[in-house]
Amino acid sequence: MQQQTFAEVTFEQYRKPTRRERFLDEMNRVVPWMNLVAAIEPVYPKAEGPGRSPVGVERMLRLHCLQQWFTLSDPAVEEALYDSHAMRQFVGIDLGREPVPDETTICKFRHLLETHQLGQQLFARIGAYLAVHGMKVSRGTIVDATIISAPSSTKNRTKERDPEMHQTKKGNQWYFGMKAHIGVDSRTKLIHSVAATAAHGHDSQVLADLLHGQETRVWGDSAYSGQRDVIQRHAPNAKSFIQTKAHRHRPLSEEERAHNRTKSKVRAKVEHAFLVIKRIFGWAKVRYRGLAKNTHWLQISCGLANLYGSRRRLLAGV
Repeated sequence: MQQQTFAEVTFEQYRKPTRRERFLDEMNRVVPWMNLVAAIEPVYPKAEGPGRSPVGVERMLRLHCLQQWFTLSDPAVEEALYDSHAMRQFVGIDLGREPVPDETTICKFRHLLETHQLGQQLFARIGAYLAVHGMKVSRGTIVDATIISAPSSTKNRTKERDPEMHQTKKGNQWYFGMKAHIGVDSRTKLIHSVAATAAHGHDSQVLADLLHGQETRVWGDSAYSGQRDVIQRHAPNAKSFIQTKAHRHRPLSEEERAHNRTKSKVRAKVEHAFLVIKRIFGWAKVRYRGLAKNTHWLQISCGLANLYGSRRRLLAGV
C-alpha cells in the first residue's frame, strides 16, 4: 500500500468519523469486489501503445457504486470526489499523485456496463456471493412493484417526454415514469428477481419473471389476484397467498379482511427493499432516458441493496 501524501493526510485532532465514512467503511468490507471486477474485466479496454493507461476496473466500479448510493450524476460524482475526503479514500484516490477521473471517463464506464448488459451479471454474482455466506433464497417469494417517477416536462431539446415512460393513475393521483418489479425472499428479505416496465404496465404482467420456480408460497397484494394459473405454471408446488380483491358490487367479508391482514404481515417485508432503494439510496426518480439504462441502474441498485440489508450478518461472519 502506498504511503499517503500530505494532500490526503489529516491533522485534525478532535475529528470523529461521520455517518458517510461509517457507511462507506461497512460497504467497502461487504462488497465482493474481486467477483464483480471479474465480470467486467473481459470487456474493459486494455492499455495499448504508449498512450495514457485506462483507469483501473475496481476504481471505476467503486466510483459507480458511489453514484448508486448517493444518486450522483457523472459531473456531480467528479465534484464530490474533489470535495469529500471520505469518498476519495473509498475509491483510492490521492490528489497528491493523481486527479479524479473526469466525467467523460465516468460516463464511458457506465455506457460500457449498459452496452454489455452487465447489470444482470453483477446482480447475479452478488446473489451467489450471499448464498455462499449462508443467505440462500428460501421457498417463499413476495412480489410487488413501485413507481419510479420520470420528468413529465417537455421543456427539453426534443420538446417531448420520454417516449418509453408512461403515465398511470394510482388512487386519485397521476404518475409518469416506470415501474420497478421485484421478487423478494420471504425469509431473508433479499431481492432475487428484478424487472422493469413503463408505469402503465399492470403489475401482474411480469409475475412469471419474478418467480424462481422452487417456491412453496407466493405473497402479493390484490394487483396479482386472478393469477393462480401463472403461479401454478411457473411454480408448480407454490400455494398462493395473494390478497383477496374487493369488487364494486362485492365488498370483502370480515373473514376475508382478517385473512388479508394476516397475509400483509409477511407481504410487508417487500417494502423494506423499496425503502433502501428509494429512500436510503435516493432513487425515487429516474436518472436517464429510456427503460434500458434505468433497468441497468435498477439491477445494480437491487444487488447493492441486498448487500446493504445483509451487511451486519456479513460483517459478523468476517
